[in-house]
Amino acid sequence: MSTPVISAREAEVLGLLGEHLSNAEIAARLFISVRTVESHVSALLRKLDVPDRRALSRRAAESARAGRSRPAPALPTPLTAFVGRARECAELAGAVKAHRQVTAVGPGGVGKTRLALAVAAEVEGDFADGVWFCDLVPVTDPGRVAAAVAAAMGVGEQPGSGIDDTVAAALADREALLVLDNCEQIPDGVAPFVERLLVACPRVRVLATSRARLMVPFEWVFPVPPLSRVGGGDSDAAALFVERAAAVGRASDPMPGDQVAALCERLDGMALAIELAAARWATLGLDGLTAGLSDQLRILSGGPRADGRHRSVRAVLDWSHELLEPQDRALLRRISVFAVPFTARAAAEVAGVAPLDAAAVADGLGRLAEQSLLTVARTETGTRYRALATIRQYGAERLADSGESTAVRSRHLDWCLAAAGELADSADEGRSARFDALAEELRTALAWATERPERRADAHRLALYVAELAFARNLLDEAQQRFEQAAGLAGDAAGAAALRSAAGVAGCRGSGDEMFRLHRAAAAAARRAGDAAAAGRDLATAATVAYRFSSTFARIPEVSEARALLAEARELCPEGDPANDAALALAETAVVADAYGAVQGDADNLVQKTAAYAERAVELARLAGDPVAESAALDGLSGARSWAGDTFATAAAVRRRIEVLDPLPRTPAATHELVDALAMAAGTALGVGELPEARRRAGQLADQPLLAEVGHHATSWLLVADAFAGRGSEVLGGSARFRDAWERSGRQRSSSLGPAAASVAMVHGLRGDTEARAEWLAVVDEAGTPQEYRRGYGAVCDAVVLLHQGAAEAAWERVAPEPDQVWKWVCWIWLHWYVALRAEAAVLAGHPEARGRVEAARRTVAGNPVASAQVDRAEALLDGAPERLPAIAAMFEAADCRYQSARTLLLAGGGHAAAGSAALAALGLASPAAPAASR
Repeated sequence: MSTPVISAREAEVLGLLGEHLSNAEIAARLFISVRTVESHVSALLRKLDVPDRRALSRRAAESARAGRSRPAPALPTPLTAFVGRARECAELAGAVKAHRQVTAVGPGGVGKTRLALAVAAEVEGDFADGVWFCDLVPVTDPGRVAAAVAAAMGVGEQPGSGIDDTVAAALADREALLVLDNCEQIPDGVAPFVERLLVACPRVRVLATSRARLMVPFEWVFPVPPLSRVGGGDSDAAALFVERAAAVGRASDPMPGDQVAALCERLDGMALAIELAAARWATLGLDGLTAGLSDQLRILSGGPRADGRHRSVRAVLDWSHELLEPQDRALLRRISVFAVPFTARAAAEVAGVAPLDAAAVADGLGRLAEQSLLTVARTETGTRYRALATIRQYGAERLADSGESTAVRSRHLDWCLAAAGELADSADEGRSARFDALAEELRTALAWATERPERRADAHRLALYVAELAFARNLLDEAQQRFEQAAGLAGDAAGAAALRSAAGVAGCRGSGDEMFRLHRAAAAAARRAGDAAAAGRDLATAATVAYRFSSTFARIPEVSEARALLAEARELCPEGDPANDAALALAETAVVADAYGAVQGDADNLVQKTAAYAERAVELARLAGDPVAESAALDGLSGARSWAGDTFATAAAVRRRIEVLDPLPRTPAATHELVDALAMAAGTALGVGELPEARRRAGQLADQPLLAEVGHHATSWLLVADAFAGRGSEVLGGSARFRDAWERSGRQRSSSLGPAAASVAMVHGLRGDTEARAEWLAVVDEAGTPQEYRRGYGAVCDAVVLLHQGAAEAAWERVAPEPDQVWKWVCWIWLHWYVALRAEAAVLAGHPEARGRVEAARRTVAGNPVASAQVDRAEALLDGAPERLPAIAAMFEAADCRYQSARTLLLAGGGHAAAGSAALAALGLASPAAPAASR
């Protein structure tokens, strides 16, 4: 049984438990809820099999002291001892250390897997980041090799990246060994995956087991020989027989070494054949074994000797099979349909028909296990059984020969449908683990059902189940694939619905191109189904996507293409239907009014016109009863309101988005909308000076399962909110996770990442750490968009630092342009901060128009507690009235803007300055007169 693999987030929790942090402290450090921490702790207690939290903390601390990169081993724990093969172990270990990719090649049953595991355990200490093991037996789709490796490593998918890229990014800077077992299952999938991985990850090595070489550029082939028979009764082969025979009990006859050696010679030293024979020793003795096997081996002795090793294993399997009772033969062949370890209950449902009694299946499984035809493992979900790959293939051959294959596989499909349906209807926290245990079984059944025309409807239903479960498990790539597969298996009307769901998943993956393609495909399916209006709505949605999510496209659609889609949608959608009217109004808001500020939009569009289009779209979506469309329209309205300089109306529109989305089930489309809305809610709350609300929404965003593997996106708004509140220590702690995730993602560029990196740079500036500030400004250059930094959030962050340092003239120059000169870049959430900083810089720089700037700023920021306090402070300084500053500091404190409160006390001077310096130090910041030492 494999040691349970913990997820990346669980590893983070475990590490902090090793530092003896409370759940609340862990939640604050990782920007997740306390309840989520509690669920992770429960999962770790179960997975690592420790009794309590204290033992868990000890386990984490011990791992940290040992310098381990993984809190638990990733190698399976064999159920029996590894015997012999000292020479092969040494040679294969040497090959792994000398070559990037080694393939251990040999026939089924020769012992490749056990040898690979023994070598992996031996060389584990030579790899700083450890060893990962992935069994490819259950994988039937060549495209899912990377997904199987990701699951084995506990690496989740990252929105915006394919699973191959995610795995490569996770291993890019690691010194690790990846063991890929049973590669002969899907050579067409393994070979390209290994080649790409080794090119992208220079310190990763691969040890593969296969019946044939992989034919990849880095490959070094290691032929795995049979067990040595040199030494007769003292040979490796004889030692294996004696060890396995002793495990099944005592027999009346002795065990003479020469007879054991002779038997092992007859079995060609094949490990599996020896183990199967040894399992019968207690009941047949050596004489019985020799006699029974001699007949089988004689029958199969003809033909080329090169195939003899396969023949010896086949002979023993045939012999073992013939010794079984008829009911046990039926059970062996029927359970071959299971792709992964299964329970007795599952076996009874699938295999328990005449001549088998379902109630007797459990006893039959026990008998097969006693004969080494099955392995038994105790897991957290109960006792599970599994056949080795060679035995399972043998059982599948017998199943095909029996004429039962279709009936048994149909029962297996029915069982999978029932299990998937039950899982889809559950909502407990253990659902993810149950899906992980069941997923390959569902995929195997689905692959069979798609080839059976009479089970097409069931295949469609199972594909939808797998799609929904994969989405809930955050396996976005597979979720989209399965929704598309379901569409192909369904009629056109149901197919269109599945394609819309696939488009929602593509949105969650951050792929505008795929959203655009899938909505157009849904339109084509709806049109084939005779539903012209639905086709028109899909085309209108595609046009909306082209503008609303233009920043997520690899190839942005031409303006003419989007306009043509909108024109066609108008022709197909009769007026007067609320759903049609809402879809068309939303598309017009995007394409005609450019409410989303698209790259291909009209830069000179009128704000009033944009707002009118968006307001109409909001009302029509509400009348149509479509909360997702209403949220999308409100998104456009918030953009229009922000460009008009109405920051409060912008925030109100975004709050309304959260209200309409909160009650919805977490479908792909609703999830995509909610994540976007939470990011907007955090930003717009910051824009109106509601810092606690900004942090609350940013925390909800960070806690979204969709962002679990993209820490840079998850924490981006928390960093901004904390930076502007002045929580320097929290920003420094969170910035490490942000940067690590950003680098692992391939250093993505996004308009949402620039403000976070600039905010971290701002905090370093407030600490006086010029080197770290420069380092983070370099991150801004890569992660953000230049215009927004130069004119928007960058101007605000830079001005804060410059004023802190006393460089008022430089600060004034940074925010000198009038807001309406840089309106799209300033007025979104930064308008109030911009004009307040502009007023203060004008005062401190002695600008002749300072009073006019203060008065203009006061009118703009009225109602914003932080910006209003900043304008009050500027006016007090302009009036030469420092006695007003302590009261203003209290205003900042009440608004949870602790940095500005401390700075106000510094500006007040006298006895207040010491309190201000102490407050800054408590925040992890520095007074301008005593900058922090550079790193």
